[in-house]
Amino acid sequence: MTEPRALPAPGALPRERYGLFLAVRRGAPLLVAAVALSASAFHLEGRGWWMLACVAGLAVAWPTFLAGPAYLRSRPAIMRWDGLWAVALRPLARWFGQEDAWILSFCAWHNHRVREAFRDRKARRALILLPHCIQLARCKAGILDDLQACYDCGKCAVGDYMNAAITGRWEGRITNRSHKAYREAREYRPDLIVAVSCTDRLLKGLVKLPETPSYVIPLTLSHGMCVDTDFSVPHLMAAMEALVQPASPPAKVQPLVREA
Repeated sequence: MTEPRALPAPGALPRERYGLFLAVRRGAPLLVAAVALSASAFHLEGRGWWMLACVAGLAVAWPTFLAGPAYLRSRPAIMRWDGLWAVALRPLARWFGQEDAWILSFCAWHNHRVREAFRDRKARRALILLPHCIQLARCKAGILDDLQACYDCGKCAVGDYMNAAITGRWEGRITNRSHKAYREAREYRPDLIVAVSCTDRLLKGLVKLPETPSYVIPLTLSHGMCVDTDFSVPHLMAAMEALVQPASPPAKVQPLVREA
């Protein structure tokens, strides 16, 4: 293996752009609640039903206000509800030509909530999940079996990730199938997942693993789906720095000295 190149600086985590999803997920129920409350004042005969609709709208919107430890405790239920909204409205977003924007907004909303939850107490047991397509298609290095088999040639992001993982002593997996990534996550049982994938797989991963907080980073698909993809290694480094407690250095064991 060649000499490792200088790692890019991690920088700061980018601003999350979740306005689209939040406007629908929180705004629609609150709008229903406001309309129902107004209607109850004018339609006296149906006041009971209007008030019931108002309470239902507030109840649906309430989980979007949970933050920090309260969000982590309720995350499985929250993710199931939010996942239903994301999946159900995906065809409509596709019809408007905003499918990727809709999914990325959903991902950004939960990235924001995870960042808030781990602001004061960082994760102790984190797992990085990466797709095999970040490796050049023509590269023969067996990184699925051993990450350090990477040639570190600088032609894809694998080398930078490998050097960052070694330096930070990160626990990570590179897989060529989504179901393998889910299995790795369930077997390792982390308290935080940092996942890199395309938008479709990020949505599926968040829905399929609602019990584990996940910070997700989208791939750059310069050559199309699943071929020579790329991602921001500085973004990954910034996420690990901001959300995960640094790994303790290995213990230095002093050799035994035989007394004369």
